[in-house]
Amino acid sequence: MLDDIKKTLWASACKLWPVMDAAEYKHYVLGLIFLKYISDTFAAKQQELTVRLRDPKDEYYFGDASDADITAELEERDYYTATNVFWVPESARWETIRAAAKAPDIGKRIDEALTVIESENPKLKGILDKRYARAQLPDGKMGELVDLISTIGFGDNASTARDVLGQVYEYFLGMFANAEGKRGGQFYTPASIVKTLVAVLSPHEGKVYDPCCGSGGMFVQSEKFIEAHGGKIGDVAIYGQEANPTTWRLAAMNLAIRGIDFNLGREPADTFIKNQHTDLRADYILANPPFNISDWWHGSLMGDPRWVYGEPPQGNANYAWLQHMLYHLKPTGRAGIVLANGSMSSSQNSEGVIRAAMVEADTVEVMIALPSQLFFNTQIPACLWFLVKQKTKRKGEVLFIDARKLGTMISRIQAEFTDDVIARIEQTVKAWRGQGGVYEDVAGYCRSVSLAEIATHGHVLTPGRYVGAEEVADDDEAFADKMQKLTERLGEQMAKGAELDEVIKQKLGSLGYEF
Repeated sequence: MLDDIKKTLWASACKLWPVMDAAEYKHYVLGLIFLKYISDTFAAKQQELTVRLRDPKDEYYFGDASDADITAELEERDYYTATNVFWVPESARWETIRAAAKAPDIGKRIDEALTVIESENPKLKGILDKRYARAQLPDGKMGELVDLISTIGFGDNASTARDVLGQVYEYFLGMFANAEGKRGGQFYTPASIVKTLVAVLSPHEGKVYDPCCGSGGMFVQSEKFIEAHGGKIGDVAIYGQEANPTTWRLAAMNLAIRGIDFNLGREPADTFIKNQHTDLRADYILANPPFNISDWWHGSLMGDPRWVYGEPPQGNANYAWLQHMLYHLKPTGRAGIVLANGSMSSSQNSEGVIRAAMVEADTVEVMIALPSQLFFNTQIPACLWFLVKQKTKRKGEVLFIDARKLGTMISRIQAEFTDDVIARIEQTVKAWRGQGGVYEDVAGYCRSVSLAEIATHGHVLTPGRYVGAEEVADDDEAFADKMQKLTERLGEQMAKGAELDEVIKQKLGSLGYEF
């Protein structure tokens, strides 16, 4: 059912954006999906309350109240806010919006509904994107979009509704990222990569930080991990920052609907130039910074205290991101970062020097090489860096994992890690850390390497350089015997080839060709 919803929405969305590119259009679609979601969850709660108010056995029983009294009671805000359901005034409810879908001022009405919802729900203050009145869409198209979003049903279970919303969001973000091309890379991290980061870091309590948080996918996967392992989402505090204003709002919505307390800074802002969490020291950092950005530098960053291992080159932010993460870690903290493969071996400008300093300081814990084609919008090969402030185990060693061959193609152009592969990587790291199981080097897959050996390789951190080739099963057949068989087979095939050549010549000769 969900797959049908997603495909229908995407196919219809494609028909509706002839005058608007994907980068702009996605915000209209996702904003309306959010409005539909909070209205549906409000309606579901209202239906539940109706039953409970009439049930003599329920603590909410309202006696022999008339229908009018029940209707009035259903408008009591505390029933909803007490269970983390957003209060939606009647003028902002989806049925009101849908009834006005064909009105010429539907865009203005949607903006007004969002304004009312913000004013009634402090958690949403300033994060809903009110741009519908000025949308550059042909007459009637906004109404068509409202009718289209009306086909999404989030059900009457709050937990299920959040999952449906999350999957619809994830699908749309991925499809929009694909449609946008390179610009989408700063917006969307494929789910299997996020799951791998979370599995290796195991964020269970404390402060979780993402300095380039996009739409908040890292935080959502952290929530799912905590719940799956018997914890409570309240055990972690969420901190993030995002420069893109619309993406910043989307992250806030993503967290607000899940009842997660968060601090995304006072406003959207550049993490390097306007760091909004200067005093933060996090237990866990998960991040997918934009790859190889060249226009990040500002004069005010000269001599910044974050550059502990050397000033990053002004033409590439990769080592600025790595040092920013390390700076914001607690002494016992861990970070997982997605970066372009070049970061593991580059020696341009000061990058090689900084990498050497980080390795010698024993801040690099695990390096993972990823398969190609994991991202919707770039073919740049990527890797995962796992950093620590202070190692307590495996001091003086780095674990290298080569996962380049472990991807599974899910479309002609798209690969992902299956849950089994993610579990294998997770167990490998845990065993290496001494957290369960016995660790062993596996040729072609993983190897624990000393800092001294890494130094002999110029502090290059590419896993393929260290893990070696995958072992081939020994069939116990002597080399000479195997070579003789192969030679005989080659001779047979060459003889057959000569016979076919002669047949072809005869056929062509009968047609008048001469040789």
